[in-house]
Amino acid sequence: MSQETLLPISGTGLDHIGIAVRDLEASIELFKQLGLTPSDREVIAEQSVELVILPAGGTHLELLCPLGEDTPVGKFISRRGEGLHHIALKVKDIQSTLERYIQKGYRAIDEVPRIGAGGSLIAFLDPRTTGGLLIELTQSDD
Repeated sequence: MSQETLLPISGTGLDHIGIAVRDLEASIELFKQLGLTPSDREVIAEQSVELVILPAGGTHLELLCPLGEDTPVGKFISRRGEGLHHIALKVKDIQSTLERYIQKGYRAIDEVPRIGAGGSLIAFLDPRTTGGLLIELTQSDD
C-alpha cells in the first residue's frame, strides 16, 4: 500500500508502546533501573491481562502480563517470546479513523472500538495487513 493510502489518519501521535512480559515484577524492576517509575497498574479482565504504565517523556510504555497462557498476550509470548507487542497511535475520532483504515483495505481485529486501559476507547488493526506489526488505535478524553 502506498504512503498516500495511510494519510491522513486523524491522529495526534504515538500514545504508547506495549511490551509483553512473563514476569511483571521483574520487568518493573528492570525499568526502574533504567529510570522509569510506574504510574498506574490495572487488570483488564476483558483482555485477560495485567498492565503497568511507565511514563517515558511524552509517551509511555505499557507492560502487559497475561493472566494465563491461553489468553491473547499469553499466546503471543508462547509464539514470539517477550518483547514488543504493539504500538498505539492516539487518534481524535477512533470510529472514523478505523472506518477509513478498513476502507483502505486494512483488516481490523476490532471493527467496533472497545474499552481499554484507563477507560480509553481502543481498536486493533490486524498485523497480517500492517507489515506484521500490531497497531492499536486509541482515543481518550484528555
